[in-house]
Amino acid sequence: MTEKKVYAAISAVAKDMATTGISKDRKNAQQGFNFRGIDQVYNALAPALVNHGLLILPRITERTVTERTTQKGGVLFYVVVKADFDFVSTEDGSIHTVTTYGEAMDSGDKATNKAMSIAYKYAAFQAFCIPTEETAIDADAEVHHVNPAGADQILAEFTQYASSENDSTKLKEAYAATWNRLNGFPDHQAKCKDVSGIRIRELKQAA
Repeated sequence: MTEKKVYAAISAVAKDMATTGISKDRKNAQQGFNFRGIDQVYNALAPALVNHGLLILPRITERTVTERTTQKGGVLFYVVVKADFDFVSTEDGSIHTVTTYGEAMDSGDKATNKAMSIAYKYAAFQAFCIPTEETAIDADAEVHHVNPAGADQILAEFTQYASSENDSTKLKEAYAATWNRLNGFPDHQAKCKDVSGIRIRELKQAA
């Protein structure tokens, strides 16, 4: 069996990263820790990827968005993305796929961009064994403080989840967890039960 060139390319890039590294010269102003920004990762990786004939091609396979309320009453968009990164050898076209998740919050329109950057950054850290001590998530120099989710928000999140979930077992598990979170709010628990019941009946009819 012909050896796939992609693994030799990944190893070569990892060797370069072990030699040059990526310095932690970015600082989170709010909490005082140092981190490596996504631009530093790109700048460090680009020459090594070119030199060793390796491409990293991203595919975002899942994305969820939730609105959160800050302690000051503002709105934050909390985004989670699931991304597949195809590591491709330009020599023989062989591929190895790395899957990571990215999470980020932003008060404007950049939460998705941040989440994608985080997913890429940690795919690179893990694939090339780049040290991550003191490395912050790449919502970069920001730390957001959110209030605990209220009963209305918990119910809204469950309703959104139920509408997209096609596995009745997972739906029942989510319902049980949401019911417990709504302890002390009987009206919300009743609505949660109604949402779950309606969706389960829909799934049974569709089966």
